[in-house]
Amino acid sequence: MFVDKVSLELKAGDGGNGAVSFRHEKFIDRGGPDGGNGGRGGDIIVVASNSQNTLAKYRFQKEIVAPNGNPGSKRDRAGRSGLITKVSLPVGTIVTDSKDRVLADLTYEGQEVLVATGGRGGFGNAHFKSSVRQSPRFAEKGDPGDEVDATFELKIIADVGLVGLPNVGKSTLISVVSNAKPEIANYPFTTLIPNLGVVDIHESSILFADIPGLIRGASLGKGLGDEFLRHVERTKVLIHLVDANSDDIESDYQTIREELSAYKVDLSAKPFIVVLNKIDGLAPEDIEKKLKVLKKVVGKSAKVIKISALGRINLKPLLEEVYKRVQEDKLAEEEVVSEDKDAIFRITLDEADKPWEIEKVGKNFRVTGKKIEGFARRTDFENDEAVARLKNIMRKIGIMHELSRKDAQFGTKIFFGEKSEKYIEY
Repeated sequence: MFVDKVSLELKAGDGGNGAVSFRHEKFIDRGGPDGGNGGRGGDIIVVASNSQNTLAKYRFQKEIVAPNGNPGSKRDRAGRSGLITKVSLPVGTIVTDSKDRVLADLTYEGQEVLVATGGRGGFGNAHFKSSVRQSPRFAEKGDPGDEVDATFELKIIADVGLVGLPNVGKSTLISVVSNAKPEIANYPFTTLIPNLGVVDIHESSILFADIPGLIRGASLGKGLGDEFLRHVERTKVLIHLVDANSDDIESDYQTIREELSAYKVDLSAKPFIVVLNKIDGLAPEDIEKKLKVLKKVVGKSAKVIKISALGRINLKPLLEEVYKRVQEDKLAEEEVVSEDKDAIFRITLDEADKPWEIEKVGKNFRVTGKKIEGFARRTDFENDEAVARLKNIMRKIGIMHELSRKDAQFGTKIFFGEKSEKYIEY
């Protein structure tokens, strides 16, 4: 079964907790702290693979979970880190989160992208030993791993896309010029899934993609077009096929152009070639008449070529034109890459960004900020020494001073993060 879009949850492993332990050995009085650190949680990495061409294996999968890190133990033994979980996806897959941010765009075989990071392991009490704190009785908790509501969306990477109304001969064309073997029949919507075929020309290989036929309203979800137009988003050139036997060639052409333009990505802006197909069943004068109508409506925006895919008529001029257009696009891409290499990029810090912020909530306060929230997550709020350490960190980075300026009183609750209900008292 061909599946090109799935949604599931990615859960990276949580970091292991640090250990609280002291040496207990014969003849060693009051042994020092020896609690080890927790292991790091496992990451989730997506890997591009040419051995897959569908997302069907993830169709009924609700989540992918990486292993947690193990807790630390006595004698300074660190916990084992969770194993990395690698998720194999077809080349052309885009991974996005719930806010439609692109986490990975897999464009070549073997590409690996980290999409969910495992949590850091907590420090054991041995880490906190110092000249003024010789017997720390607290350790850090491990950080939680990332949780991502992810969408995998496969967008086939092909050089050429075949578009047109149903039953205009797209599948026949790809079958005679390439190694593709699509289902072919004389009725609409024979093609239900995209078909790929490789065309060898001038010592180059050009990948063709045939998608199910479009109808009016396809960009809005009618027919099959809305589901499969994504597969021509990345193509360099479009071949727009028109049936020479149609009674209204102009309307057929305009219908497809309108649907390509109305799609969420304006596909009508792509270079394209218009092909009048199925000329083998018409008289020469009828062919020229319909060719004239088509050239008039197309204008100078594209070249018009007459062919018969079934009769293998005039295919060489078509393939030569396709080859020319694909090479032009590749040269344009190389120029852009060359210009980018010479460009100077500057990274600036946003002066408006603060390491932390304090918000008053009724009589209490809520502190937000990546680093301080991290310290709070790793703090055992049931352990007085751990809470004292957190307050000391807040004092050093100026949070306690700012709270006093905002009239925080003894016993005022201080929450961390936008949602956490854990707090300390001022």
